[in-house]
Amino acid sequence: LDNEKYQLLQIVSRAVRAMSEGELLQIEKARRLDIKESIYYDIIEKKTASLIAAACAAGTSTATESKEDLEKMRTFGTKIGIAFQIRDDLFDFGTIDVGKPLGIDIKEQKMTLPLIYALENTKKSQRKHIIKLIKKHNEEQDKVAEVIKFVRESGGLEYAQKAMYQYRAEAFEILDTFEKNEAREALRELVIYVTERKK
Repeated sequence: LDNEKYQLLQIVSRAVRAMSEGELLQIEKARRLDIKESIYYDIIEKKTASLIAAACAAGTSTATESKEDLEKMRTFGTKIGIAFQIRDDLFDFGTIDVGKPLGIDIKEQKMTLPLIYALENTKKSQRKHIIKLIKKHNEEQDKVAEVIKFVRESGGLEYAQKAMYQYRAEAFEILDTFEKNEAREALRELVIYVTERKK
């Protein structure tokens, strides 16, 4: 393999390894539903953001030999990958019709950022009750609706949205280190789409 192909192979294999690690970590933590924010971010950075980061790094490697630019674009991809996943999390609790029923993540016992925030900011008895609903009653629509209502009323959606926009701002900061041109503006539009998409 020539250098360019070897580098692309390295980028892709790194992403595949991270995605596998993220999936295993999520499976391990899902049993107990004890995920903290730091673990949540670790999982989504590996499962979702690593793929987008790899795509950004791979594209950069074909356009420049600058290791600094490659790492900047890998970080950019990580930021928008995390923002993308948080946006996806928000759909599970929202009121917009996105083509799938609400509460899918709850039924699958996935701990998302709005839910984690809500559980970390409520009294112990309520947290215990909500976790029991997710573990034992996640197939009952009325119980899933109770969890959704709890998250909405806790400020979990606003908290997650604020985090998403913070990652978007950090992605813009990285873009602004590059010369203004058509490619940079297209990437800016992509970031806006990722964080404003309706489905």
